[in-house]
Amino acid sequence: MYAIVEIGGKQYKVEKDMTLDVDKVSGEKSESMKIDKVLMLVDGEKVMVGTPYLSNVKITAAVLGMHKGEKVRGIKFKKRKNYTRTLGHRRHLLQLKIQEVALQ
Repeated sequence: MYAIVEIGGKQYKVEKDMTLDVDKVSGEKSESMKIDKVLMLVDGEKVMVGTPYLSNVKITAAVLGMHKGEKVRGIKFKKRKNYTRTLGHRRHLLQLKIQEVALQ
């Protein structure tokens, strides 16, 4: 059984006992989080699609903590002007562990 959920404006495929890195949202470590924006649920041959969300699906996740993602580097330069600039960015991520995916 798996589900497609929306967290922070992005869609993720989640299954029971999987860990997931999502963009930073509010939540403390070891706190449980309920995900209510479920777009689709697949249980074997049975497929349920929401319009836009499913209201009878319960998904809970535990917050494992915050961490930073990989560094992304960008370079600006202008030819023949002796101008270069290096940019760097690391996203703040929230790590979730999916505890339960169930129908109500």
